[in-house]
Amino acid sequence: MRCLMCEGLSLLHICNSCQKKFLTPSIYKRKILGNIEVISFYKYSEIKDLLHTKHTDLGYYIYSILAKNSIKKFACEFEYPEPITSIAVDDYVAEGYSHTAILNRALKSRYITPQFNKLRAKNRVSYSGKSREFRLLNPRAFEVNEFSCKNVILVDDIITTNLTLTQAVQAIQKRNKDVLFCLTLADASIN
Repeated sequence: MRCLMCEGLSLLHICNSCQKKFLTPSIYKRKILGNIEVISFYKYSEIKDLLHTKHTDLGYYIYSILAKNSIKKFACEFEYPEPITSIAVDDYVAEGYSHTAILNRALKSRYITPQFNKLRAKNRVSYSGKSREFRLLNPRAFEVNEFSCKNVILVDDIITTNLTLTQAVQAIQKRNKDVLFCLTLADASIN
């Protein structure tokens, strides 16, 4: 097969050389709800085309590569004195897999236990390419399934207007859980 980026022969969808050159993460931070930090690893513009594969069969492989290069490395270096669970924002399965579940699975470490099927949107409308006004008029209406851990990390692929993560944090907090921070692959607000 050929690398999607350099078109050289590769056993991977993105060769190791291109992963090192183009997918080395940086850390970008912003806050939502006043004090909840959102940590992102890429500028949206850097990986936009890769992120758009999430609605295809290829997306499983691309999201696995992105997760390995960013979220998995983060999890390996992260330490915390109490148990933590990570929860994907709306890990609904479409196209045979859930792109947010792939990201969440990459967080498994000594300190973090990923949980699945815990935060689902009752409103299935797509926010992709939609305005802030549209998103405000069509809230996600998250439903939280029971889990025991008090400390939570939320995981999503992109932060744009921050409405999805804000609604997710509020839904988790209504269950008397503490959202320590959120992780996303990409931040659309960074140029």
